[in-house]
Amino acid sequence: MEMPEALMPREKMQKMGIEALSDIELLALFLRTGTRDKDVMTWARDLLHDFGSLYGLLSASEQEITRQYGMGIAKCAQLKGIAELARRYFSLRVQAEHALLSPEMTREFLQSQLSDEMREVFIVIFLDNQNRVLKHSRLFSGTLSHVEVHPREIVREAIKVNAAAVILAHNHPSGSAEPSKSDRLITERVVKSYQFMDIRVLDHLVIGRGEYVSFAERGWI
Repeated sequence: MEMPEALMPREKMQKMGIEALSDIELLALFLRTGTRDKDVMTWARDLLHDFGSLYGLLSASEQEITRQYGMGIAKCAQLKGIAELARRYFSLRVQAEHALLSPEMTREFLQSQLSDEMREVFIVIFLDNQNRVLKHSRLFSGTLSHVEVHPREIVREAIKVNAAAVILAHNHPSGSAEPSKSDRLITERVVKSYQFMDIRVLDHLVIGRGEYVSFAERGWI
């Protein structure tokens, strides 16, 4: 079922800009058409309700998405493509602009890299003395609930690129971003390792499903 042309999100986008679209309108813009029983706006609204949010929909598995009426392999591939484009965009943006210009930009980049991982992954962003990105690396990967981190490996990588500062990050596939006791202990170990080398640890971010915790914001670093 099609919606009247006058109500299509693309008209609103042309008049007010893409940022003016709601999540429902943005999803409808990508879906383009509805099903036999629903116009595209109603279908988009129902999908976001069923999955809880745009994030919930884009991070769902292929099996979860294709169980929805009207959501075939082609539509599923389109949605997965959107999520992958976003992940690559943020990765390339960091490389192109070189500097992490704000905490929000850092968080967006890390969420794009870690939110969909099904096991714990530990990323380190290496920065120069002007907070320009020298390199970002996935140094360690683990299981659903644990990742083994070796501070010496992080120090070794920092020396290779002559880093002046680092930002640590890892994900919690369970969804909750609340740091564990071991998360805090490994952060303390990394900070102590770097103190002797005059390298600053600016933050450690834990990325959950749609949420995050910043050690710096909590005053732990």
